[in-house]
Amino acid sequence: MEIASIPITSCSKEHQKIYQEWFSYADSDGDGRITGNDATKFFAMSNLSRQDLKQVWAIADSKRQGYLGLKEFIAAMQLASLAQAGHAITNDLLNSDVDLGDLKPPVMEGLDALIAKKRKEKTSDLDANGSSQVQTSAAPNWFSSKASKKVPLSSVTSIIDGLKRLYIQKLKPLEVAYRFNDFVSPSLTNSDFDAKPMVMLLGQYSTGKTTFIKHLLKSSYPGAHIGPEPTTDRFVVVMSGTDERSIPGNTVAVQADMPFSGLTNFGTAFLSKFECSQMPHPLLEHITFVDTPGVLSGEKQRTQRAYDFTGVTSWFAAKCDLILLLFDPHKLDVSDEFKRVISSLRGHDDKIRVVLNKADQVDTQQLMRVYGALMWSLGKVINTPEVMRVYIGSFNDKPVNEAATGPIGKELFEKEQEDLLADLKDIPKKACDRRINEFVKRARAAKIHAYIISHLKKEMPAMMGKAKAQQRLIDNLADEFGKVQREFHLPPGDFPNVDHFREILSGYSIDKFDKLKPKMIQAVDDMLGYDIPDLLKNFKNPYD
Repeated sequence: MEIASIPITSCSKEHQKIYQEWFSYADSDGDGRITGNDATKFFAMSNLSRQDLKQVWAIADSKRQGYLGLKEFIAAMQLASLAQAGHAITNDLLNSDVDLGDLKPPVMEGLDALIAKKRKEKTSDLDANGSSQVQTSAAPNWFSSKASKKVPLSSVTSIIDGLKRLYIQKLKPLEVAYRFNDFVSPSLTNSDFDAKPMVMLLGQYSTGKTTFIKHLLKSSYPGAHIGPEPTTDRFVVVMSGTDERSIPGNTVAVQADMPFSGLTNFGTAFLSKFECSQMPHPLLEHITFVDTPGVLSGEKQRTQRAYDFTGVTSWFAAKCDLILLLFDPHKLDVSDEFKRVISSLRGHDDKIRVVLNKADQVDTQQLMRVYGALMWSLGKVINTPEVMRVYIGSFNDKPVNEAATGPIGKELFEKEQEDLLADLKDIPKKACDRRINEFVKRARAAKIHAYIISHLKKEMPAMMGKAKAQQRLIDNLADEFGKVQREFHLPPGDFPNVDHFREILSGYSIDKFDKLKPKMIQAVDDMLGYDIPDLLKNFKNPYD
């Protein structure tokens, strides 16, 4: 079963030209996006009911970005045409047997007259000026050095634009003041907001991580190696590109249009074990995959990697939308390194899914025992009262081994595969919601970080004995966290890892940090309490 992308639908060149002209007319500010106000005026000409138009918008803007680009606009127009022809509007309508190539554009009452009027005005402007002065207001570059701190709200034409604006104006000043980027996470860039959703695969060597990606893409990707030994010895990001090629890690980390600049903190030893594989593929237009080296076990762990493997997986975990932990029936032990890796995923439990791969290598009775053993192993590592979701199957291109599994096993694997693919299908739709979720999580973490740093600064003496006081604070950091928690009534689960925080803090002079700046904290509180809810309200379905 292949993951269908959002149906950016086949339509004839002639119709595309018509839709392009309609789109240019509806896009009043010329930024390549049709937002709620533009849409309600334009779609009203179709004379469809409000309920139908609500469905049209919901399906076309399935990623919930709060606007329609040209592709989504064409899908919306085709849905409107089908609705006018009497079809019930459902999510599967564009995927059904309807011949979209011959589908006529919808009837839009009065649109031709309005477009003719606009053309006439344009021609008279050309005659008056003697030359064409086409102006397009491209989406503002919020991160440019000259970007004004006070960008008007009218420049915001999507939820992501709104988050960029709030980050630059309200959250980043707090992060910079208390060195949040050194302790927790590097400052966000434009590409971090615009990046496609990511799926990371983790597991011991030869559990089928690379084969899993190959199975989804129905083809191999540049630089893929598959074998029974530890073949993938590097982190490989598989993403969409115009042609098939591999880009080395150092080059990827300095490209402004890719969200990987934060990886430079892990040094050249890591970047030489990192690469990006690009290839044209419809699935990669919506999702980026991260293939990882097999987690080592036994004796191999002692020969340490030249870089911080756990730190890198933790960095990717924060950026990813889904984390797949792969096991196979013959590798159920959780090694020390795998244990450290799983522990580093703390705080991202909602993203983790477990996949028991190659399950057709054992018969039904053994599979039950293997499943029980896997849950027992995971129970000792993942400290949550809830049971992890485990998908059982054989995710490769070979047919299921029915001799081992029997007909019941084959049916089970097919259902499990459908469930997992449905989970993956939902990722692009939930990407915008996830981005907001991560942004709010980051804002809360930055606030707690500011409280901790300013509390430590307050505990320092004014004149004498600063070195001793600093050492005492670092040694008793867990107690100091407790004081901050009680003073500001903060949940204990939101605090950072004490040992990690202590390690970074020992490289700084606490005395040099700033005292608490209530105005900055208030700005972030206002952002969480008012600005983000307002932003979501402005860009929700205009027919709600």
